[in-house]
Amino acid sequence: VGLLTVALPRSIYPIVSAAVPEAVFLPLPESENGTISIEALSALLSALDGKDALLMGCGLGQSSELKLLVRELLAHAACPVVLDADGLNAVAAHIDVLKTGKAPLILTPHPGEMARLLSKTVAQVQENRAGISSDFARRFGVTLVLKGYHTLVTTETAQVVNPTGNPGMATGGSGDVLAGMIASFAAQGMSPPDAAKCGVYLHGKAGDAAAKKYSQRAMLPSDILSELGTLFLKFEE
Repeated sequence: VGLLTVALPRSIYPIVSAAVPEAVFLPLPESENGTISIEALSALLSALDGKDALLMGCGLGQSSELKLLVRELLAHAACPVVLDADGLNAVAAHIDVLKTGKAPLILTPHPGEMARLLSKTVAQVQENRAGISSDFARRFGVTLVLKGYHTLVTTETAQVVNPTGNPGMATGGSGDVLAGMIASFAAQGMSPPDAAKCGVYLHGKAGDAAAKKYSQRAMLPSDILSELGTLFLKFEE
């Protein structure tokens, strides 16, 4: 993206800024447990003004204040919103909030998160991935990315199955790379369904390239990220 703003607890700003020098940072007040405080709401709403996309959830935490923050941002956002990880957990007990906002939504659950959203078991989700995804996307009017073997991207009217990717990508952090890619494509002007489809496909393609180079056992999420430049160059050529 042209400009990335990372909103984070003030105490970890020095650590994260050293690791991601390209970003702009919004250090925020934090609660006693070190997560973003509800007192940060006004600053977050101000920062949201004029943004092209919003990603919430990666490493966020699950306090009651954070869940309220997520719901408030969903209610006020006008740009496409990608909900991942703890962003999904924040709405699980208030699922109808997905219907009340005006922003286009892209949800990226793994089967466990999908089960929490639906108050089902993981086994029930896995037994009927396609049907459950279609029902959910129609019910809430969202773009749904149900991760896993043959990740599904589902909208109210269509469903596609992703052919790329491998078991070596089933590591913590791989989904964060995917969520960031989807949010980036949305910020660059792609429709939410196209952003999701392109993100999922290219994420898997980069994962396949990383597996060939490092093996499925040794590859890391950062290796997926490292393969994106070469992959984009091939498409541009």
